[in-house]
Amino acid sequence: MRHLRDVLISWGPAGLLILATLENAGPPTPGGTDWVLLFLAAARPEAAMLCAGLAIVGSVIGSVIFFEVMRRGGEKMLAKYTSSGRGARFRGWTQHYGLVTVFVSALIPLPILPFKVFVACTAAMGVSRVRFLLVLTLARIPRYLALAYLGQQLGENSWDWLRTHTWQLLALAVVIALGLWAFIRRADRMRLTEELQ
Repeated sequence: MRHLRDVLISWGPAGLLILATLENAGPPTPGGTDWVLLFLAAARPEAAMLCAGLAIVGSVIGSVIFFEVMRRGGEKMLAKYTSSGRGARFRGWTQHYGLVTVFVSALIPLPILPFKVFVACTAAMGVSRVRFLLVLTLARIPRYLALAYLGQQLGENSWDWLRTHTWQLLALAVVIALGLWAFIRRADRMRLTEELQ
């Protein structure tokens, strides 16, 4: 692990841009961009915000590539993987909650909320590319800026801090998800009330 970290750090911000693009366009490597961003920010504090910006750009570029692939041929693949079980549940969430599923999964790296599944669902369902990009960018900015700031401020101790605060961070993620869920429920009720009047 130390060797891989040293190689990625040696690539610097350009390596992070490439990794973020590839990770979001192709098969996921959970936390790859997060790890490298944190390591780079710790190793090169002066370039932490540049690294965050490049992680955001790479993530958006890669996600747009994946979104377009799914838009062009994703309905067949989506039907295959979302016809039952967890896949059907994720597709149902996307149909009901829309881009909130993309926002939450792009902001909060939880294994139970697979980002790519929600991107595939929104693309195959014909969601506007502009709206998708806006939501994705709004989610990635705080995530990557926070990681860069953490690495910049705590340096090598960043991972230790994350490990010791895992439960607090999970609680924060749950609060954000529940807040968005409550907001959507309220909006649904208001829309239903308007339709009935």
